[in-house]
Amino acid sequence: MPFEVLQKRQLSEAVFEMTVAAPAVAAKVRPGQFLMLRVDEHGERIPLTFSDWDAEQGWVRFIFMVVGKTTHALSHREAGETIADLVGPLGKPTRVEGLGRCVVVGGGVGAAVAYPVARAMAEAGNEVTVILGARTADLLVLADEFEKLPISELIVATDDGSEGRKGLVTEPLKELCDAGVVDHAMAIGPAIMMKFCAATTRPYGVPTVVSLNPIMVDGTGMCGACRVSVGGETKFGCVDGPDFDGHLVDFEELMSRQRIYADEEREADAAYRQECSCRTK
Repeated sequence: MPFEVLQKRQLSEAVFEMTVAAPAVAAKVRPGQFLMLRVDEHGERIPLTFSDWDAEQGWVRFIFMVVGKTTHALSHREAGETIADLVGPLGKPTRVEGLGRCVVVGGGVGAAVAYPVARAMAEAGNEVTVILGARTADLLVLADEFEKLPISELIVATDDGSEGRKGLVTEPLKELCDAGVVDHAMAIGPAIMMKFCAATTRPYGVPTVVSLNPIMVDGTGMCGACRVSVGGETKFGCVDGPDFDGHLVDFEELMSRQRIYADEEREADAAYRQECSCRTK
């Protein structure tokens, strides 16, 4: 059954937001969960995390960065067109109740996941601070939406200082830990960012959850592609996660597995771009 694209919005040169009609999925989504989709019947399945949804209106929304052939093809879908498959919600919802003073760190497109999580934590009665980071101002995602949430503070940091304070997200995170105002932390973004966020909170004994994005094939735990090591045990990102204790994750193994098909991904994307170029001539 195809799923209609209701809206597409380009957030930056390579980042897009897409809203898709999926009433049955929208009725069950919880913060932190993800979906699997195929652009067309010949495409691969890819995991994307929900950034928002509306159960009454029957739509779900996700944000993605163009990094390979599949996301490139997805970025060409326009409102009124369809995608072949959308399955979800998958994974375990993020815990949001009874956390106290929370810091949610969103890096790059990880902000798409951080948004519904921070909203749910605030609605559950926690005191929430959000740290939003990116390399440059152009790559910041959902900053305006975060400002509308009932949170205590929004801290924006960019590597080059083009928006907010100059520096990495770990710097304000450390300052908050130094001040003793953090009971719980969650980091969502590139693996290297989550690794250093967990390293920042570890000396303070602050429980820290990370949302992992390993390679996935089916999203049901059957293929084993999404396996990660957590506390010396093998876990599966799609059914045991995507949330895990950041102080126990083997990030070096995670990042190594994420890069395993990088060359093939670049080759497939280059071929697809060439194909698109030929079609327009």
